[in-house]
Amino acid sequence: MITRLLLISFLISGLAIAATEDQQIATRRKALELAGAFANDGFKLRDGHWSGSIKTGEAKVVLVNLYAGNEYWFTVAAGPEAKKVSIKIYDEQGALVECDPYAESTTAAAGFTAAASGPYYIKIEETEGDPTAFCLVYSYK
Repeated sequence: MITRLLLISFLISGLAIAATEDQQIATRRKALELAGAFANDGFKLRDGHWSGSIKTGEAKVVLVNLYAGNEYWFTVAAGPEAKKVSIKIYDEQGALVECDPYAESTTAAAGFTAAASGPYYIKIEETEGDPTAFCLVYSYK
C-alpha cells in the first residue's frame, strides 16, 4: 500500500514538473517572439534568459551590467494564468529609469539607452492573475 502511494505521488510530481517545464518553454518562446520585433530595428538578442515562477504581488529582480550609449530592450512573457505583467528598470542608485514601455497582458517590454555603464536592476511583476511561469530576455545595439 505504501509503495503504491509513493508511486502515485512520484507520478503526480513528475507530471507537475513536466507541466512547469512546458510552461517555461512556452514563456521563453513568447518572449523571443516579442524580442524578434526589435531585431528588425537592428537589435541583437543576448544569449541566455532568466525564468522561474511568479505570483501576484511578488517581484523578481535581475541584475545586469550594461554599457553607456548602448540601446536595450528587455522583454518578459508570462504564462496564461497571468492577466498582466510589468517590467521596470532601475539604475545602480535605485532610481527608476525612464524607458519606452510596451505591455499587452502576458507580455511586456521596456527599452532605453544606458546613460552610464554599470549595474542596472530589471524588476518583473505580475500585477494581476494566478501564479505562473515567466521568462526574461534582452536585446541590445
